[in-house]
Amino acid sequence: MTFKKINVDELEFSPTKAIGENWGILTGTAESGFNSMTVSWGSVGVLWNKPCVFAFVRPVRYTYEFMEQGEYFSLAIMPEGIHEKMAVFGSKSGRDVDKYKESGFTVLDEDGVKYPEEAETVFICKKIAAGDIKPEWFIDETIDGKNYPKKDYHRMYIGEILTVLKKD
Repeated sequence: MTFKKINVDELEFSPTKAIGENWGILTGTAESGFNSMTVSWGSVGVLWNKPCVFAFVRPVRYTYEFMEQGEYFSLAIMPEGIHEKMAVFGSKSGRDVDKYKESGFTVLDEDGVKYPEEAETVFICKKIAAGDIKPEWFIDETIDGKNYPKKDYHRMYIGEILTVLKKD
């Protein structure tokens, strides 16, 4: 299957369903390589008058290294019903296994940025800001204990959407 480039304003999907229920695959790309991981937290929106993706990665994840080193990343919105095939991207480390080979997925490349061919929509992003989640941010105090019992707070990455690829 092929992808076509579309304007970000042509998108018609629910980010909460696409990311929260179907999951996405986030891929950090750097000169040293790339790594992909499943995500079920994140968003697509506007910040600083730019279309953006908001992605969250814990420092213990192998993808974190590539998000830190690289200037670009992708967020692939995946189709419904493939959690079992995607599970390898969240349960195994790219340090130890080839997640694409193990899942049966195929890695593609757009201007040096990697993403899975099995995606429905792909955002190619340039990192424009990053910062660590801090417990003092939480107004709802239950968030910290429920989501961070190990105090392993995510780093938030904000990426300007440069290209949107939609499966033909």
